[in-house]
Amino acid sequence: MTDRGEASGLQSVPGVPGVTEPGTLARWMASAGLDGLGELRVVELISGGRSNLTYRLDLDGGAVVLRRPPLGHVLPTAHDMSREYRVLSALSGTAVPVPAPLAFCSDPEVIGAPFYLMKNVDGVVLRSRQDGEQLSPEQAGELSELLVQMMAAIHAVDVEAVGLADFGRPQGYLTRQLARWQRQWELSNNREMPGYAELVERLTAGLPDPAKAEGTLVHGDFRLDNTLVQLTAPARIAAVVDWEMSTLGDPLADLGLTLSYWADGAGEQFPDINVGATVTALPGFYSRAQFAARYAELTGRDISSIGYYIAFGYFKLAVVLEGIHARYLLNQTVGEGFEHEGPAVPVLIARAHQMLDTTG
Repeated sequence: MTDRGEASGLQSVPGVPGVTEPGTLARWMASAGLDGLGELRVVELISGGRSNLTYRLDLDGGAVVLRRPPLGHVLPTAHDMSREYRVLSALSGTAVPVPAPLAFCSDPEVIGAPFYLMKNVDGVVLRSRQDGEQLSPEQAGELSELLVQMMAAIHAVDVEAVGLADFGRPQGYLTRQLARWQRQWELSNNREMPGYAELVERLTAGLPDPAKAEGTLVHGDFRLDNTLVQLTAPARIAAVVDWEMSTLGDPLADLGLTLSYWADGAGEQFPDINVGATVTALPGFYSRAQFAARYAELTGRDISSIGYYIAFGYFKLAVVLEGIHARYLLNQTVGEGFEHEGPAVPVLIARAHQMLDTTG
């Protein structure tokens, strides 16, 4: 097999951080039955990821996408590639569009970590205000509606029918999440952070009654820039991506996290930070209140306690970014823009406190 890789010229394909030996990867792909895709030509890191790393592989037969964990400082229970691959496999062909999974590799010897391959999906990622310059206010409103409908569709998935009934434990979900993210913080944090301990106390005291919590499939990181959209009329969401934190849990936690990312054109109480899709502040996008109200209309769920869930979303995001900041300080990040993550953490903690102050 080595001779085949050398004969095909794979040694001339440049490696990149996280996929340093494309020839070894190509030989594994052939052994997994993917040799029909043709010869591997290019391996390219796709920018924008802040956790699991995403690569585009250009082959003679087209492009595929590779996902693997970040380099170094991987937190316990995080970045389980087999779970992400499982949920993609389960959702293929449902009302929730996802990239078609191709193959999963559990052997860390191939590229240095477990990974999976999926089909490439044509679409654009809308993240910054610059990305939104191509949008009319009408298109912005249409995308808002598509996004809230997609969230409702995710939460309506029949988990038993798609084989995900054992994908998580909905009962006590938020209590476990609060404990889990505290552990992750302790493993990542190496600096004083005013307001963090007080925020944990407030979130603990305000935990919703677990007996009343509903359990559905949750994405865990649902936002506009974790979708691939096609803008040709009629606009549509071509795929929902980045399912690494998906599980079975409280759907309002998903909604709260989405709203914590949402840049609201009605005005922010804090300076802008480079987190999530700031494009949603442009004219035509729903406000946070409009998005939440439309979700309630579509699902019939009571969102009267959504302020707590948004604060919880800020807390979770602060912990995630503190972990990324720790990897950045150790020179274990790949890509650009990671210097912004550390300064965002205290801002998010302050936002969480303000949300609890204003919503009770």
